[in-house]
Amino acid sequence: MIVLGVILLLLGFLFGISLLWTIGVVLVVIGAILWILGAVGHSVGGRRHYW
Repeated sequence: MIVLGVILLLLGFLFGISLLWTIGVVLVVIGAILWILGAVGHSVGGRRHYW
């Protein structure tokens, strides 16, 4: 999810499409939150680890 967010951020920046930029930011933030929750031991979506 983080990688997809970064790709969308780059595409939004290169092509000047603000919608891609916004979706990229949202995906990076959500991916980082899920990664942190999984790293500290919380179950995320029924899984012990999120990656």
